[in-house]
Formats: sequence, structure tokens, C-alpha cells
Amino acid sequence: MSEFFKAELKDRFLEYALERSDYFQIYTLYDEFLRPNYSLEYVQQLVREILAYDSTLLDVMGGNGLDMFMLASTSSTEDFLEEGGFMNLYVKEEEKWDTFLGQLSGMPKLTKEEKKQIKKATPDLKREKLMLMGLISAVAVSFLFTLISIFNETLLKPEYVPADEFERRMEQLRQQYILENKRLQVDLREAQRVLDSLQE
Repeated sequence: MSEFFKAELKDRFLEYALERSDYFQIYTLYDEFLRPNYSLEYVQQLVREILAYDSTLLDVMGGNGLDMFMLASTSSTEDFLEEGGFMNLYVKEEEKWDTFLGQLSGMPKLTKEEKKQIKKATPDLKREKLMLMGLISAVAVSFLFTLISIFNETLLKPEYVPADEFERRMEQLRQQYILENKRLQVDLREAQRVLDSLQE
């Protein structure tokens, strides 16, 4: 339940108490305002919140094993409602938050016109993103060609060579693969760094 609705209910409880010239059971508030969608315990909680705010707003009598059984208005109840009651407190609290949040955001909000001008002034960002995507694509294609050439030289075009020559070539290809892999990792890191800086 929203704080707005709770404030409105508390005010209605107090207004109802003012209309009555005698004590009435707390169950009556439940019947009048919240039955059947809410529980009697919820009514008791709202009355406790009223009393926690100002214990002079309602006169409370216990009974039947309950700490709150009968209620009545007091001289403070009418004054409190004339000042706006809990709804007025809610509105004031919301205004404080709005003021606080307004001060928190140091920069004023941009108008639609200003946002359009900013978009027009930054077309380079799209071009840089396109260039970055092209760079990443080029790195990926280069990596694929390297893999294809390694497999092509080792598996698809077998040459009959002595064992030591074969081992030397395999070591050379392995070294070439490691160097190419390191180069591609450096390129990817650089591309990622550029992408991160663009997103900031």
C-alpha cells in the first residue's frame, strides 16, 4: 500500500473519530474503511502509527485482552486535521524529496532542442564505432586465414621430408602460430580498449 493511501486512511480515521461523540471499537474502523480487502491487524497498525506520531490525537482504551479496543477523538484531533493532517505531512515530505533530488542533479535537464543539437554535433562517434567494428572484423579474418594456412601446410599438402626436417617445420609453424596468436590478442585488447573508451 502506498504512503499516500496510508496518509489518506489515517486522516479518514481521525475524521471518523471527530464525527463520533463517544468511544467506538477499533473494529468499527475496519468495518467502515478496510473490510474485506485488508485485515483488522492492518487497522491496528495504522492506529499505532497515528499514536506514534502524536499520542494525543486519539484517546485509546484497552479491553477484552487487547491494548487497543476503544477509540475516541481528543481536542488535538480537530486542530491536527485543520492543519492538513497526515496528507499535508505526506505532501511536505514529497516536496522535500523533490527539492533534494533537484539539488542532487547539479546539471539542469536538457531540452529536446539541446539534445538534438548534441546528436548533430557528435557524428564522429558513429564513424569511430564503424571503424572499430571494421578493425575487429579485420583481426578476425586475419586470424581465420592464419589458421587455414597452418592447416593447409600441415595437413592438406603433405610433403615427404626427413623426420628432423618435419620436426623443424612443425616447431617453426608452432612458433609462427604463437606469435600470430599474441599479435591478435594485442589487437583485440587494443580494440576492446577503444570500444570501452567510446562507451564511456
